[in-house]
Amino acid sequence: MTEPSRERTAEDEGNTRGTDVELVGDAVTINVARAALFAALIGAFSYVSFPNPVSPTPVTLQVLGVFLAGIFLGPIWGGTACVLYIVAGILGAPVFAGGAAGFGVLVGPTAGYLWSMPVAAFTVGMVVHGGFTPSDPKSNGPIRLVSAMVAGTVLIYATGVIGMMFTLDLALSEAFITGAVVLVPAEVLKIAAAVGIVRSDAITAS
Repeated sequence: MTEPSRERTAEDEGNTRGTDVELVGDAVTINVARAALFAALIGAFSYVSFPNPVSPTPVTLQVLGVFLAGIFLGPIWGGTACVLYIVAGILGAPVFAGGAAGFGVLVGPTAGYLWSMPVAAFTVGMVVHGGFTPSDPKSNGPIRLVSAMVAGTVLIYATGVIGMMFTLDLALSEAFITGAVVLVPAEVLKIAAAVGIVRSDAITAS
């Protein structure tokens, strides 16, 4: 190979690497922006809050936002959206249920539910997309979507119940009833709403 040919080849390889870096940088920027958007959505949903007369845990739409983050962003960025949401609340943004904020909420009766959100979104994303790479959520049937959200719900309830046991000094049976059983009807509606949103193109994956 002649010297000019080597120079052109090296230049082409350098240009290719530069383009690849730019594309990766653009993709990360877009994903961070989308994660921030879903974090804001979860925060907005926290304001749709109804007191539960038989439980210290209010009924909110936060979990619907967690479901949608995992479904539309995939496991990595869906989980990241929930982390951003929690960090915003810790830093003082009134994004927790009822407009609450601060680290104190994360050691209170509902702490377990909040801490589990990133893991739940990650789990939902893994089930829906079958791995780390996001795909078109609409390519999944209702059974897979529902299964993913049921798995996420189980995680949220499990950690929520454990959190209530420690913060409120409740027995397992009492915490399970007040922190999970009484919330099931609301969760069924949220799962149905999430399936409807996916099917309606109200939110796009791109």
